[in-house]
Amino acid sequence: MSDLPPDLDAGDAQPADAGRGERPEETGALHEALDGLRDELRSRFSTAAAGFDWMSFYDSLRRRFASAGMRSLPAEVDDFGMDAGALERARPWLDALYTRWWRVELAGVEHVPRGRPSLFVANHSGLLPWDGLMICHALARSGSLAERPRFLVADWLLTLPFAQPILTRLGGVRACRENAERLLRGGHSVVAFPEGAKGAAKVFRQRYRVQRFGRGGVVRTAIAARAPLVPVAVVGAEEVHPVLFKVETAARAVGLPFVPVTPTFPALGPFGLVPLPSKWWIGIGEPIATHELEVDAADDEILVWRLTEQLRAAVQTLVDAGLRQRPSIWG
Repeated sequence: MSDLPPDLDAGDAQPADAGRGERPEETGALHEALDGLRDELRSRFSTAAAGFDWMSFYDSLRRRFASAGMRSLPAEVDDFGMDAGALERARPWLDALYTRWWRVELAGVEHVPRGRPSLFVANHSGLLPWDGLMICHALARSGSLAERPRFLVADWLLTLPFAQPILTRLGGVRACRENAERLLRGGHSVVAFPEGAKGAAKVFRQRYRVQRFGRGGVVRTAIAARAPLVPVAVVGAEEVHPVLFKVETAARAVGLPFVPVTPTFPALGPFGLVPLPSKWWIGIGEPIATHELEVDAADDEILVWRLTEQLRAAVQTLVDAGLRQRPSIWG
């Protein structure tokens, strides 16, 4: 068994941010973002209400209640629990999130390796794994892969109520090196987030600063499975649940790494978990080949460190490019 922690060697302790004050320009940026959010929500919901097809909505409810209790067994469930039937049923709302709520733009599809499983490595952002779901959905929609990739999920997320069965059926897999290698060797592409909790826990003033990639778990996994490393950047997910500050002491008592305080949570209760409609951009960079390396290269600490830093720099470069292309947080 590997001694690497979840998220494929997510690194050491989270960066200390408690007690640091917001600089004036950071406070101004936050207020500007909140003002933009208010205008965006008003525009979105007024437009949606004006063009909503109530007859189709009624017919959909009628069909759903008519077949209540008659759901058949899953059409196909793989060794890791991904349910083809559940994915098919989830496709409409995944498409709605992708095209209407976050209006995702996908760039760099030409860099996706063809005909072989790949290890996609992305910056981590947001409290819930919307980034993993959207990356997998973007790749599936693009037709660049033979099948939908799997995304790795941290242990603490799988402990949340109802999270494990839902995420597992939609392609989420517990993040560890053994699972990633097994998926890659079985011909499945994988999306990993080596920042781990450090990435998900970033506060608003630290947004889009890619954290350290731990001790090189993703690189060792790619070398062992002879899979290319593909850098991926997600811009927009940092604003889905913007973390103002974190409460850590009380959270550890219930087994969570932190409890976030956002503009909507916990003030709005469960409604505060609704993701905000930020504008998303997903960029895919040129892959880093590993198939020419010997398997024992995974034990070369200098090589692993060099490739890890090269990969992290590539992800940060893509993130910076996405930020330059996006006109504003809300698009």
